[in-house]
Amino acid sequence: MKTLFDELAALLKQDARFWADDQLLKNQVIEHALKLDKDLLKLLLSYPRLKEHFFADVDGVLVFDKEKFVRFVNNKAFLPDSYTSFKNKIGLMAKDGRYLSESREVVLAWPYKDCVLEGGQTKEDQKRDEIFWNTILAPDEIDRLFEPKVLTNWKRYDAQGEHPVTEIKDTDNLIIKGNNLLALHSLKKRFAGKVKLTYIDPPYNLDSDSFQYNDRFSHSTWLTFMRNRLEIAKDLMMNLGLIFIHIGDSELHYLKVLADEVFGRDNFIATIPRKTRSGKSDVPYKLSQDFDWMLIYTKKAIRTDALFQRTVQRKYYKSDDYPDDEWRLTDLTTQRTIEERPNSDFTLVNPRTGEEYPVNPNRCWGITKDSVDEYLAKGKIVFPGDYDFLDIKRPAMRVFKSEEIAQKGDDFDKAYVSSDFLNQAMDDLLKHTTNKKGTDEIVELFGYKAFSYPKNELLMQRIIEYTTSEGDIVLDFFSGSGTTAAVAHKMGRQYIGVEQMDYMETITVERLKKVVAGEQGGISKAVNWHGGGSFVYCELMQWNGQFIERIQVAQDTETLQTIWKEMQEKAHLSYRLDIRKFNEHGDEFADLSLEEQKHFLLETLDANQLYVNLGEMDDETYGVCEEDKRLNKLFYNLG
Repeated sequence: MKTLFDELAALLKQDARFWADDQLLKNQVIEHALKLDKDLLKLLLSYPRLKEHFFADVDGVLVFDKEKFVRFVNNKAFLPDSYTSFKNKIGLMAKDGRYLSESREVVLAWPYKDCVLEGGQTKEDQKRDEIFWNTILAPDEIDRLFEPKVLTNWKRYDAQGEHPVTEIKDTDNLIIKGNNLLALHSLKKRFAGKVKLTYIDPPYNLDSDSFQYNDRFSHSTWLTFMRNRLEIAKDLMMNLGLIFIHIGDSELHYLKVLADEVFGRDNFIATIPRKTRSGKSDVPYKLSQDFDWMLIYTKKAIRTDALFQRTVQRKYYKSDDYPDDEWRLTDLTTQRTIEERPNSDFTLVNPRTGEEYPVNPNRCWGITKDSVDEYLAKGKIVFPGDYDFLDIKRPAMRVFKSEEIAQKGDDFDKAYVSSDFLNQAMDDLLKHTTNKKGTDEIVELFGYKAFSYPKNELLMQRIIEYTTSEGDIVLDFFSGSGTTAAVAHKMGRQYIGVEQMDYMETITVERLKKVVAGEQGGISKAVNWHGGGSFVYCELMQWNGQFIERIQVAQDTETLQTIWKEMQEKAHLSYRLDIRKFNEHGDEFADLSLEEQKHFLLETLDANQLYVNLGEMDDETYGVCEEDKRLNKLFYNLG
């Protein structure tokens, strides 16, 4: 007779979403159960025993017991593969009868490689044969994870080439290689409250709510991944600061709700579209998704009282004809109709040119005909084209300098964004900032397509010029190909870029070296860029991370066994691992596939110790050199 386990396994085989390479995707089953997926529920209801076991009759209504179902799927006896059986036998990852990767109490998603989907990557470029490690830590397991990390491998690049770093200046541009979440926490001591603009282009979480990791990231875990990073990014932002989050439509609305929670709903500025390509859908019932989006937030709420509006919006000017008067650009219309203000129902005429300006019946003049005649007689009304100062463009954002903030007080420490950003930049966003343009710029720099779907320089130019002034700090912690840093450098902004993928050194740094040397691609001609400046490169100092890299490139079991011996001597291993049991069952470990062996060894490592904590810098175990100690003391202002 078939067991309940057998019946459920046979049932789930009917749904292709839950199987891959003849293996059940338990996390997919659980995720769909928790979302009360209709097709899954219909399948369960079609089997009498499963219906009886997982549904309760409440006054004639069947109610799905999803918690009971999840516990059942997580049960060790339900379709254990050799890898799971091995982990169960030695006890790794077991906690309260559940696996951490399947727990709903997720507070931290910490993949070793943050960005499998490079920002803006589309589904055509997702399929990769790589080993990735991601682990999820529960609250009681996070102890020293967020402590500042030791920085190493310092280099300074300028027009003369590469140099040792001898000093660290407040105005230095920084490029940091390492996990972006931990790098942000390491930056907090030096840069908290100082970042004017944060632009990020994170993984879009395409492919039906899943990061393209071997152990799939669920929709909820992706949101946790983003929340962890947005919370620390907010701490780095100045009160005037803005953050632009670039995202695709599959997670846009969920991310909006999350960002409202992190930054405050009142601090939401806008959602801006960008045209990514000119294409068409290959699915008959779907529209072509040729756009992605930018969510914009500020750190503090925008003031709208009269004093602030006068200070920011009403910019006064002087003219030679009336040296004792101050002029201001203002709109002479009001939101009232001519029925509400009959005395404002008239056509305004420029006495010099005779040009007429008819009244808008739904938005009439804000002053009466008598007032107009009085002001015209005194020469106190000017018309478009009368004076040069009328052609002055007001900036999209009024930026107070630090000394102005000190004079005006905290009430003026706010951001103001007008519609000029949309009015003046939208044509570019909808016509000239496509993915292809970014790819062409990379090809021009490197001679080949060195990076998939990079953002282009014009996009970043528009964002930076409307939200910052020279010298302001720009942060991008999903640096990718380095477009943000490259444009910030050319525009005289200070920047911080963070990336942990290996292309950081071969693409990002190489691109910035070309910028310093005066390359003429992208926006160089538009901003009259001819080279100069410098940037400092450094890395989070690895500890357990060095074993991860060796495990990833290992080609056979013998190499992995050698690495395991060294890990027992030097690595920080998970407290849940019983080393004695592991070694006792070494023959079963050898029976696993090479990929499973790699995954297992990666999971034995303590995620809190992937990098060397600053507090352990003087511990001889880690071998931090004296020069690195000196530079870290300078960077963290340790005296």
